[in-house]
Amino acid sequence: MPHSRAPFTIASYNIHKARGLDRRVDLMRIAAVLEEIGADLVGVQEIYASQAETLARRLALSYRMGVTTERAEGPYGNAVLTRFSIRGAHVFDLTRHRREPRGGLRVDVSVEGQVLHLFNVHFGLSLRERAEQVEDLVRTHILREGVTGSRVVVGDLNEWFPGAVGRALRQELHGPRSRRTHPSPLPLFALDRIYWDRHLHGERFHVHTSRLARVASDHLPVVARLRLAAARQRAAS
Repeated sequence: MPHSRAPFTIASYNIHKARGLDRRVDLMRIAAVLEEIGADLVGVQEIYASQAETLARRLALSYRMGVTTERAEGPYGNAVLTRFSIRGAHVFDLTRHRREPRGGLRVDVSVEGQVLHLFNVHFGLSLRERAEQVEDLVRTHILREGVTGSRVVVGDLNEWFPGAVGRALRQELHGPRSRRTHPSPLPLFALDRIYWDRHLHGERFHVHTSRLARVASDHLPVVARLRLAAARQRAAS
């Protein structure tokens, strides 16, 4: 008989360096939004390393930082926060010539004894740039090298209208219907996405639209509730 597995929650959140719609930098508002969501695994974009460390400490989570560039305020890029045990992590580069540095962070975690690979990405603003970045992600080794478990891709894809990025990711993974996340007070564009391997069970996908989330960043978080494929119990002897 199949053994039912407990669901878990994954979120993606571009925190805009914790600068809210009131132009005030307030990392504790971001922490409060994440507390509202209560996700087990979160991919964060536009974050400083010091902010990732503070959030992890405040929320009692483990974290890994994926630096894409060094700024005056410190190392900057993407981060992953999680309640799960981390098995490994590495950064990959998605930068295109003469464009803003872009990249991704892969973090491998243990979920009920199985490996889950989370790929947290932040794509560029140019149409051609994004097309090349998704090609790198899907067609080359990034999504496949060393993969032993289920894959989830989260991030700010910067795809303002339906296009090549979403199509390419849906050829490789399951993509729920896109939901508008930007700008946060009155969302018009579905920039923030979550995609997962088709054998994972998606129970819910939604945008977190609390009053606090609408001011804490210019993006709203997206949240997916997933379940690992059922395991087979051994037949009784």
